[in-house]
Amino acid sequence: MIPARSPEYLAGMVRELRRLPSETEWVEFKGDNKNSETIGRNISALANGAAVNGKTSASAIWGIEDEAHAIVGTTFFPSTTRKGNEPLETWLYSQISPRIEFRFNELHVDGQRLVLLEIEPASHQPVSFSGEAFIRVGGSTRRLKDYPEKQRTLWRVFDQITFENRVAVEQVSDEDTLHKLYYPAYFDLLDRTIPDGRAAILNALKDDRLIARCDAGGWNISNLGAVLFVRNLNDFPQIRRKAIRVIQYRGAGRTETIREQEGVLGYAVGFPRVVEYIMALVPANEVIEHSLRRSVPMFPDIAIRELVANALIHQDFNVSGAGPTVEIFDSRIEITNPVSPLVETDRFVDSPPRSLNESLASMMRRFNFCEERGSGIDKVVELAEVFQLPAPLFESPNGFTRATLFAQKPLSEMDKTDRVRACYLHACLRYVMKLPMNNSSIRERFGIAEKSASQASRLLKESVDAGLVIIRDPEVGARSRTYLPYWA
Repeated sequence: MIPARSPEYLAGMVRELRRLPSETEWVEFKGDNKNSETIGRNISALANGAAVNGKTSASAIWGIEDEAHAIVGTTFFPSTTRKGNEPLETWLYSQISPRIEFRFNELHVDGQRLVLLEIEPASHQPVSFSGEAFIRVGGSTRRLKDYPEKQRTLWRVFDQITFENRVAVEQVSDEDTLHKLYYPAYFDLLDRTIPDGRAAILNALKDDRLIARCDAGGWNISNLGAVLFVRNLNDFPQIRRKAIRVIQYRGAGRTETIREQEGVLGYAVGFPRVVEYIMALVPANEVIEHSLRRSVPMFPDIAIRELVANALIHQDFNVSGAGPTVEIFDSRIEITNPVSPLVETDRFVDSPPRSLNESLASMMRRFNFCEERGSGIDKVVELAEVFQLPAPLFESPNGFTRATLFAQKPLSEMDKTDRVRACYLHACLRYVMKLPMNNSSIRERFGIAEKSASQASRLLKESVDAGLVIIRDPEVGARSRTYLPYWA
């Protein structure tokens, strides 16, 4: 989100932009052109031009002559201009895709009234107006598709500039940078002593790309630095909706909410507290050991820790208005994050790990918040088996990824879907561990006595019939056979 600027700041921006020798792909000077369609096309072109040139924003200024950059003033009033029955700004937002932020600023410089339009650069795909993407070429606005080389350049930029490397807030003073970021947590998590002096602290943060020098002075805080270490996510509107939400319901549905809490700390600062808070809400079972009664959480905390870390790391930060959510029910917990999975959900156990946010994933691993690369889901499946829980369920509903853990349930109460899923994930886990799945391992998985080996054979047959498991050696007897996942 583009922040509100002081009149002095805006006047300084105008003076700096007027020093440019000519218009650029990301800066345009306009006399008094108020045509709504022209403004929309220019927003598209300038946003794309800013992305191509690595700029943190694009600008259009009304009231400055485009040749000598003389201040001539304007009669354009964007706050009162309408397109049809809609305010101009509302109409423009409805025509721009994907949604980017822009802000009209009305100001006076040297006694003349000006309008400065600030535009967020394109980030992960070209910005279009009314379904058409534009670009600036030689001081004119042209259709992007007519310039294939610029189109290819723009897509290369999107491939190179990840969410983590984009700027969350720019031109922040030394003091404000250390105020906005809870830097002691950075050194504590890496088991490092906080260095002496402000400059040494800032350089350490810079080395991990949490901040970077700003050309205009001060520091730019990267999205990586903001999402991990801010003291309050609400201070950064573009990532505010990425705060994790924890909701506890009564019963099995969502009709009655007991409590709801949204995190405000950066992920690295708040992660241990979030996991602790979730475990405090998770229902507990009472067990008796050595004549003593004690409460045991319904779900293993390591599994919760892994799934929450995965939800934070593997979300799509370009999806606006949605963040990771943990929903706690009487007999299950669902952890959802906004991303279409990069691999099929039935291949989570064996597929090499892929992430949209490699820098974030790397930092979270360095902080020991999650397992080594690729072993997190394996650990969750293994813990479900150790604790004799139904197998976890992994789904991808409409651009989201959801992991569900279920409360303990005896085999006699599991339906066919539960049983087949458990056998399939057991086969996947054994396969990546270079071990066979067989009658014996299935008995151990479900706690079946050896004398009931025929029950384990029936479970294996169910999974084969469902097409999720195949027999590796069909020529041997049923109790001696080994089994593989269908894809092996």
